[in-house]
Amino acid sequence: MAKRDYYEVLGVERGADEKAIKKAYKRLAMKLHPDRNQGDKEAAEKFKEVQEAYEILGDKEKRAAYDQYGHQAFEQGGFGGGAGGGFGGFSGADFGDIFGDMFGDIFGGGRSRQQRVVRGEDLRYDIEITLEEAVHGTKKEIQFDTLAECDHCHGTGAEKDSKVETCPTCHGAGRVRHQRGFFVTEDVCPTCHGTGKKIENPCKKCHGEGRVYKKKNLSVTIPAGVDTGNQLRLAGEGAAGEFGAPAGDLYVVIHVKPHHIFERDGNNLYCEVPISFTMAALGGEIEVPTLDGRLKVKIPAETQTGKSLRLRGKGITSVRTGYTGDLICKVIVETPVKLNAEQKELLRKFEESLESGKKKHRPKSSSFFDGVKKFFDNLGK
Repeated sequence: MAKRDYYEVLGVERGADEKAIKKAYKRLAMKLHPDRNQGDKEAAEKFKEVQEAYEILGDKEKRAAYDQYGHQAFEQGGFGGGAGGGFGGFSGADFGDIFGDMFGDIFGGGRSRQQRVVRGEDLRYDIEITLEEAVHGTKKEIQFDTLAECDHCHGTGAEKDSKVETCPTCHGAGRVRHQRGFFVTEDVCPTCHGTGKKIENPCKKCHGEGRVYKKKNLSVTIPAGVDTGNQLRLAGEGAAGEFGAPAGDLYVVIHVKPHHIFERDGNNLYCEVPISFTMAALGGEIEVPTLDGRLKVKIPAETQTGKSLRLRGKGITSVRTGYTGDLICKVIVETPVKLNAEQKELLRKFEESLESGKKKHRPKSSSFFDGVKKFFDNLGK
């Protein structure tokens, strides 16, 4: 079967820079790595194909040769003479350097064959809270599925008094190395499945894994001032590590529900306050809602719709800086509806009373229509 184009394997254009190639490689290697796809032969083959593509495209000289001669550059008798030519093999140090960024202690940088402790996985929990809870802080009880230390073997993976020895295949490394031409690859040890240990009598409850799935209940304290997207890191509350290794962390991601009165923007709160036509003209006093209760606010005479009233210090206190925002009330002048005949007649008489001094009583309307008249007069010239 003909080899696929290396650029196609990594999913990058031929003109891609080194950074793009490395990024594409890391993404695919993370997805296809044998540790995450145990028993999946198709993923294992794709992983090897991705490794091979990066071995060539990740090296300037090899990439130049490939761009000029294609796969033929690295076949026996081709450019560089294969494994013995100018483009030498994939050394153990190179392998560790590339995978160290992604898998850390799994490979141990390619310089040590000693099995390392594998920390438990980090977990994420999304939680919804009300705006009031976000402002004042709250406590929530949550439940989630996680891997916990087996309470039968206490994380060892072995039955009581069972003999635990170093794996004879990988000598405790958890991985075995294979040489294929100039490629050096590492796979999960088929004997110990990456544990580095050989257990004579595996635990009957966890089947030698040292961890079991269970539901976990946790009380989470949410501080005052949090907002959507904020994360709370609970150290050690993630999945248990393998064979007694430290647990990962739990990240609680905050989502604040929409509010029926207030809209939040950073530390400020916004709301719309409807007032009557009469109050807008004459002024008065109304009660507006705040997060601490009600507050009386004076409406100046001749208030126009859209005017904002700022109540300082009535917003939200930042969880990070301690700064408290404002409550900004946008005034909406409400037009009366469902008027009876008498009310309509009173409004007509009121409107007539304004005609003699309309520029004085309605300056915005007068200015607008004067501008419209001038616009059309100029069009006719």
